[in-house]
Amino acid sequence: MPKVLRDDDIVRVASGVYSVSGSNTNWVIVKDGDSGTLVDTGYPGDRDALLASLEAVGLHPRSVAAVLVTHAHNDHIGAAEYLRTEYGVPVLMHREEVPHARRDFLDQVSVGQVLARAWRPGVLPWAVHALRAGGTAHVPVARPRAFPAAGPLDLPGGPAPVHTPGHTRGHCAYVLADTGVLVTGDALVTAHPTSRISGPQLLPSMFHTDRSRALDSLALIEAVDADVLLPGHGPVHRGAAKRAAEKAREHALSTPGL
Repeated sequence: MPKVLRDDDIVRVASGVYSVSGSNTNWVIVKDGDSGTLVDTGYPGDRDALLASLEAVGLHPRSVAAVLVTHAHNDHIGAAEYLRTEYGVPVLMHREEVPHARRDFLDQVSVGQVLARAWRPGVLPWAVHALRAGGTAHVPVARPRAFPAAGPLDLPGGPAPVHTPGHTRGHCAYVLADTGVLVTGDALVTAHPTSRISGPQLLPSMFHTDRSRALDSLALIEAVDADVLLPGHGPVHRGAAKRAAEKAREHALSTPGL
């Protein structure tokens, strides 16, 4: 089911930084002049909406210097290979995520795991929506690249990767230091159709490769000096990263079975 982009799906959060809402997932556009950096690309079914969002902020796909991947789940790399092959956009990620993006293996919640939890509120409607958006499609990135060096990347916005493993082994958040923005991906979200709460939180356990490591990675988010958080799922969060991570940890520890 293709996503139709609405005007209010694009939120300008800082100078040149936009959070875009897709099919129950988000991506981020960082624009600097005539060039830009794209963080994640939504579901396969979000491709037209992704292209429309670039156009809406004044960027052509060929002007995207790179796609940065928080992690290689289908709802985050749905259009990455398309951008690479059609427009020559390099797709960069943590070295531990490279084989996952190539689909040497798939470290993603299975249909069986979802069905086992279908009785929980929100799970079945989310699963139907995810399937329609391409959640089980085969969308490998044929030539993913690891970050060329440690520290901030030489890309528009100067994004600095923060390895936050747990959701996947090579999951990364990205700090945009000049604007006080932290792109958290799925290391910390603010809402999800399968969650009954809103605000900073971990995703339910079935979505994590290693929930204990995901919990530990909240300390890495807590240490970032940022006051705007752009999650992979849910609305923009305005407030200190430290307090957001604390809230996510408090909830996770109070509901360990999720």
